[in-house]
Amino acid sequence: MRFDDRFLDEIRARLSVSHVVGRRVPLKKAGREYSGLSPFKQERTASFFVNDAKGFYHCFASGEHGDIFKFLMSTEGLSFPEAVERLAQEAGVPMPQPASPQAQARYVEVQDERERLYAVLAASAQFFRDQLAGTNGAEARGYIARRGLKRDTVATFGLGFAPNGRSVLKEHLAKQGFSVADMVASGMLIGGDDIPVPYDRFRNRVMFPIMDMKGRVIAFGGRALDPNAPAKYLNSPETPLFHKGNVLFNAARARPIAHESQRIVVVEGYMDVVALSEAGFGDCVAPLGTALTPEQIGLLWRFVAEPVLCFDGDKA
Repeated sequence: MRFDDRFLDEIRARLSVSHVVGRRVPLKKAGREYSGLSPFKQERTASFFVNDAKGFYHCFASGEHGDIFKFLMSTEGLSFPEAVERLAQEAGVPMPQPASPQAQARYVEVQDERERLYAVLAASAQFFRDQLAGTNGAEARGYIARRGLKRDTVATFGLGFAPNGRSVLKEHLAKQGFSVADMVASGMLIGGDDIPVPYDRFRNRVMFPIMDMKGRVIAFGGRALDPNAPAKYLNSPETPLFHKGNVLFNAARARPIAHESQRIVVVEGYMDVVALSEAGFGDCVAPLGTALTPEQIGLLWRFVAEPVLCFDGDKA
């Protein structure tokens, strides 16, 4: 049976390698990793290591290497589907139903769509970075400078600038061969049955790419440069790639830092995260314009046992 990558990633997100391995192998903290005696060979000195941040184990004695699914397959003789079913049940992730040929065809179609949307978003991120560096980006660069951000920080977070035009990004993406339908589906254009000509969603804004746990751009946040703009901050809408209640801004970058510091700090917004990173606190994340959700809390608990919440002191 073929499993959707999102389904497998959800299980991995909910179950750390040390949690799964630790039921069978006594583990001790060893710097950024955990160590223990090999479950694959008799030994007296620990040569078996688990790295939660990278999601794998490695045994130097036997050469065995893998993730949580491979561990159950290697230590308990399970098939891959059996290991997936076991861990899905433990993680509380519903198993997908057996797919008909029609459903399998739909799966391939969905995967193809997702790859196209990833490409649209990656191209948009590059466009915004280029605009920030160009002649159109002077005002945005001025805003960034006033916020005290260094060039390295801007590059690390991939900040950019969306020009003040209704079709600047649309025309750029069209020249690269992307369809208007995919631009709308990715959230980069505003479109719909009542909008005969789709147009750029983000205009005259400093742009913050939002990434998934694999470091792929899945959405954007935009900070208005016009003080009279209806929305000071604007996020991408819900899309096939982006569900804001399941995502934390900067989570992919913060995870290895949090693993070392054993601390994760949750702050109000993405500008707070960037500013704190500038000040040396790389283990910071933020929800995306929503209340902190159970899914986001579950992700935080996967990083550390006791996340620190540092929100604004207002009523909200």
